[in-house]
Amino acid sequence: MNHIEEKRDKMKYRLADAMKSCMGKMSVEKITVKEIVDACGTTRQTFYRNFQDKYDLINWYFDKILLESFEHMGQGKTIYEGLVRKFQYIEQESAFFRAAFRTDEQNCLKEHDFELILQFYTDKIQEKTQRPVSGHEKFLLEMYCQGSIYMTVQWVLGKIKSTPESMARSLVDAMPGELTETFKQLNLL
Repeated sequence: MNHIEEKRDKMKYRLADAMKSCMGKMSVEKITVKEIVDACGTTRQTFYRNFQDKYDLINWYFDKILLESFEHMGQGKTIYEGLVRKFQYIEQESAFFRAAFRTDEQNCLKEHDFELILQFYTDKIQEKTQRPVSGHEKFLLEMYCQGSIYMTVQWVLGKIKSTPESMARSLVDAMPGELTETFKQLNLL
């Protein structure tokens, strides 16, 4: 990472911290870009140089956490281990994620999480098998990812009482049989 990218990332993290601060006081829907930049001590111009809107900021921050939690999977790490790390990161940032997952507005985190996870699993299958996923595998992946996100949101909102390890185990156990077999053959389970 060069100096300019490093400086830009620092600003993005500062804006994310400001967003988290605002989320502690009001719902995501009510937070304005002006409130975020005031809390950060920067300008609207700086905000818009880095993000399209507040949802883009939320999604960026989630990407950082999600990618960090899954970055080693496929290098000796399993889906279970990646999920445990994801849930541990979410747990550390529980106030942020409770607020972010509560919103159903455009660019919502649930949809973003779905797209990221679906792409991640699709890429893993294609990378390891050297072939595109079949229509049937895509169907199973989409159904599994939607259910996985629904259960993650329930957990984040406190409707499911569970440890990160328990949640990860439950999501692995809920995987459709054919996907389980595929991921076992690819040494990801």
